[in-house]
Amino acid sequence: MAAAEYLAWEREQPERHHYLRGEVFAMAGGSPRHNALAAAVIGDLRSALRGGPCRAFSSDQRVAIREGEHYVYPDVTVVCGDLELAAGTKDTLVNPAAVVEVLSRSTEAYDRGAKWDDYRQLASVNDYLLVSQTSPRIEHFQRGDGEWRYRVAVAGGRVTLTNGAVLEVDSVFRGVFELEGE
Repeated sequence: MAAAEYLAWEREQPERHHYLRGEVFAMAGGSPRHNALAAAVIGDLRSALRGGPCRAFSSDQRVAIREGEHYVYPDVTVVCGDLELAAGTKDTLVNPAAVVEVLSRSTEAYDRGAKWDDYRQLASVNDYLLVSQTSPRIEHFQRGDGEWRYRVAVAGGRVTLTNGAVLEVDSVFRGVFELEGE
C-alpha cells in the first residue's frame, strides 16, 4: 500500500495501524495498566507543561517518523512550539520533542530497537521515555550536544525533560499495580 493510500484508508478505520514502507500493522489494545500509565504520564505532563509552549498528545496522535515511509502512534507525544504536519495532512505530526512508550511484552523489542533507531533520526526529538509495566521504572534517553544520555528513574525518582517538565515516578505509578497488566 502506498503511503497516501494508507493515510486515506487509516482515517476511515475504527482501529489504528502503524505503517512501514508499504506494510500495515494493526495495533493491539493496551491492558488497563498500560492505559493507566499512559494516562498518568499525559496528565502529569499536561500539568508540568501548563503555561508554556509545549503540549502533550495521546496515543491517537499519528507521527510521521519518515514521511511516506513510516507512521506510528506513540503512547504519548509532546510538541513544543508550532505543530508541524506532514505534507498534505491535517493530522500527522512531524516535530515531536518528546516521545513516550509504555512497554509491553509484544512491543518492547521494537520500542527498544528499530522504533528507537527511527525516533533518533528525528531532529526534533530530544527525549525518549520507556515506561515499565512491571515495576516503577522510567528509562530516559535524552539528547544533549549531539549525544544521547541514558538514565533510569525508579520509585522516589524523577525524570526531567529537555523542556523542563518533570515527571515524578511515584505519581506516574500511583495505583497502577492494582490494575490488570499483561
